[in-house]
Amino acid sequence: MAGRRALHFVFKVGDRARTARFFRELLGMSLCCFCSRPYDGKWSKTMVGYGPEDNHFVAELTYNYGVGEYRLGNDFLGITLVSSQAVSNAKKLGWPLKEVTTGIFEAEAPGGYRFYLEDKEQLKQDPVLKVTLGVSDLQKSVNYWSGLLGMKIYEKDEGKQRALLGYADNQCKLELKTIAGAVDHGTAFGRIAFSCPKDELPNIEALMKKENQRILTPLVSLDTPGKATVQVIILADPDGHEICFVGDEAFRDLSKVDPNGDKLLDDAMAADNSDKWFAAQKMKKAAA
Repeated sequence: MAGRRALHFVFKVGDRARTARFFRELLGMSLCCFCSRPYDGKWSKTMVGYGPEDNHFVAELTYNYGVGEYRLGNDFLGITLVSSQAVSNAKKLGWPLKEVTTGIFEAEAPGGYRFYLEDKEQLKQDPVLKVTLGVSDLQKSVNYWSGLLGMKIYEKDEGKQRALLGYADNQCKLELKTIAGAVDHGTAFGRIAFSCPKDELPNIEALMKKENQRILTPLVSLDTPGKATVQVIILADPDGHEICFVGDEAFRDLSKVDPNGDKLLDDAMAADNSDKWFAAQKMKKAAA
């Protein structure tokens, strides 16, 4: 559907330092922006990718200072990207790699999130090819993502029980794969985000209400001091995968690359004494 873009996937991370090392030193991504806000507890958000979110699919790393680990489910099945440099980086770092098929290596990020690295020269456009999610009923999911959310079906293989969908040829795709049994989101459940023209957001909300689909967060305007006010709606697909749609115009302003992002993250990690504090109290960080 014209005007819609794949933006990012949200990961919950328990070890911010090792996770930052994986994304920056192994995958070779750059930091787009960093922010830390004292909501109910101390919390930070780091955006990393191979370029600005205007034309790259990026990762959002959410870190809660008092949480040391999250339980993985079977909902997130991996991200696939093209980068022989990432494969080389992993070998230099001594990071475990498993060749799952010829020329494709699996690397596990801290927390157990799987990344599939194609050992080919990194693409000049965005190297991130697809996000793969587990579903319990392929046809039902395809009907939702294509019929209701307007994604184009690029591939569908009934034999392998998989489908590849997306909004444009040059964007990161969404791959749906059937898994055995129900989808378990664990406590590490993430969220995939897209943008669309802000005028489409009320129509998305109205369609979901008409079709009796789940709306986790009704259409709302979120203020960020010093930046644009962004309109957001959060949905859930038939298996409970969280989907965020934001107004594209304001989000482009909100997601601009911060040249000081790396320093802000490094300073925050250097000042993070939460592990020492918990150790001194003879306590362990919570497992969410």
